[in-house]
Amino acid sequence: MILVMHDIKSRWFLIAAWMLLVVALGCKESGKHQPTQQAVVQETYTCPMHPQIIKDKPGSCPVCGMDLVKKSATGEKVNDVTLNDLLRPSNQYVLSSIPTVHIQERDEPVEITTYGFITYDTRQAGTVSSNVSGRIEKLYVKYRFQKVNKGQKIMDLYSPELLTAQQNLLFLLQHDADNQVLIAAARQKLALLGMSNQQLEQVIRSGKPVLTVSIFSAYSGHIHESSAAEAMQPQAQTGMKDVSLITEELPLKEGMYVTKGQNLFVIYNPSKAWAVLNVFSGQAGMVKVGDKVRITPETAPDKDFRAAINFIEPFYRPDSKTATARVYFDNPNMGIPIGSQVKATIFAGARSARWLPEEAVLTLGLDKAVFIKKDDAFIAHKIEAGIVNNHLIQVLNGLSEEDEVAANAQYLVDSESFIKVKQ
Repeated sequence: MILVMHDIKSRWFLIAAWMLLVVALGCKESGKHQPTQQAVVQETYTCPMHPQIIKDKPGSCPVCGMDLVKKSATGEKVNDVTLNDLLRPSNQYVLSSIPTVHIQERDEPVEITTYGFITYDTRQAGTVSSNVSGRIEKLYVKYRFQKVNKGQKIMDLYSPELLTAQQNLLFLLQHDADNQVLIAAARQKLALLGMSNQQLEQVIRSGKPVLTVSIFSAYSGHIHESSAAEAMQPQAQTGMKDVSLITEELPLKEGMYVTKGQNLFVIYNPSKAWAVLNVFSGQAGMVKVGDKVRITPETAPDKDFRAAINFIEPFYRPDSKTATARVYFDNPNMGIPIGSQVKATIFAGARSARWLPEEAVLTLGLDKAVFIKKDDAFIAHKIEAGIVNNHLIQVLNGLSEEDEVAANAQYLVDSESFIKVKQ
């Protein structure tokens, strides 16, 4: 009986030992295939604005140029962003990590680009008038813009008044030659009626009056218009002028009568011209007489020249909402056609102001807005802006030097919502 019990205990002991050996071998085998808990996580870098850009080392984004930021593969817990922040509308509160800039106060040279056209210098315009009434016997100019020189004969005019004055002078010379007072008065009257000294001496030598008197041009230039042409055209004209009114022959014809004091022609000198520049109202306050300007004609871009502003018109023209500045210059031999368009750069000198990059300011119609950084987010804020110069915009009000502003406001614009700015 004792032997049987001892045999049973030995079997149970063997079975228990065998089970322990199996369990130990299984744990060892499973330990060979279990991965290590301290695997190396590879660092990657991405662009905050273009997450599709992924690099294995720091650098800049090939799309926008922003610095790449480290991207965590396992994710990081954000403790400083609350649910209320995430629920705020994107047109008021934007979460981003884009670069920021500060407002800068410094002197910046101001260059104003404007456009204009070339026109006649009206200070050089001359008028050919009739000193007596009479009939045009011979006309030596036939068409508009015909070139004339100083001293050139314009027309021959028959005048009964002038004929009577010649006869009076000849009567005094023949019957009262000693009365120098009356003779001098008669000569002066003929000179005032438009007779030249050469014609007057011819009348005295020949002893016979001339039937016609010649009218000469006192200016060099070309015929631009006449009083008769103005009378024939309607007083109120709108739209583009009929080309026939510009290229047709002059309305004054041989055989027509003119009156005393009538303006027959206006002669403009194309060698003296103005460049009329249109300056926007927001920039007009910076432009002053004497500012240097570079003018580039459209017809000859390689013939740009330097000049200075000579006059600023103190009013706005009815057909324009821009201020007008005049630049006087010499235009010999009609180098630049009258009426051609020009581009001008006005150098208005250095201006001390507070400046921001133009990309940092968002235009909302009449309003300007920037994104001010508050903690880890950006808030839209309205500012009062001035001029734009060399990709910089002047800040008049709404920002301080301590404010951090998003360097590029376009990155933070929600295209599906309207930006609400704080005053």
